[in-house]
Parts: sequence; C-alpha cells; structure tokens
Amino acid sequence: MASFKIKGGTKLKGELIPQGAKNEALQIICAVLLTPEEVRINNIPDILDVNNLIHLIEKLGVKVNKLNDSDYTFKAENINLDYLKTEEFKKQG
Repeated sequence: MASFKIKGGTKLKGELIPQGAKNEALQIICAVLLTPEEVRINNIPDILDVNNLIHLIEKLGVKVNKLNDSDYTFKAENINLDYLKTEEFKKQG
C-alpha cells in the first residue's frame, strides 16, 4: 500500500482518485467526518458494506446526496455522536 509523508506548516489541498474498491471507499467515506465542508466522492462501489457505512453516517447527521450510481456529496456540519448510544444504533449490530 502506498503512503504519504506529510511535513507540517503547509496547507494540504488536492485530489485523490480511489480505485473504486471497498476498502479504499470505506476509508475515504469516513474522512468526510473530518470537515464541515461539502465533499464530493466519485466512483463509490455499490456494495453492502459501503451502503451500510453511508447509511450510518447519514444517521449521524451527515447530509448525503447521491448524484448518480457511484457519485455522492457529503456535508458533515452537524454530527450527532449521541446517535451511537441509541437503541436504534445498537439493534443494527
């Protein structure tokens, strides 16, 4: 797996083109929780694990907009971590 070495003091900006594989998609989708800005992700595979994660972050308060079969936008302005303590969440396990 490739890695990046980041030295401090410089603002990060750029694009990453994932392969459309499940493991990469899961990690990238989780990263939308790190910013309140809208994030667009393309080439998301339509598989159960990925769809379950998208549903979970939506329940956490992330605004999810499906643009087409594999492209989404996410906006994590108001995350509600208390959802993780609800009976609804516990029943999903």
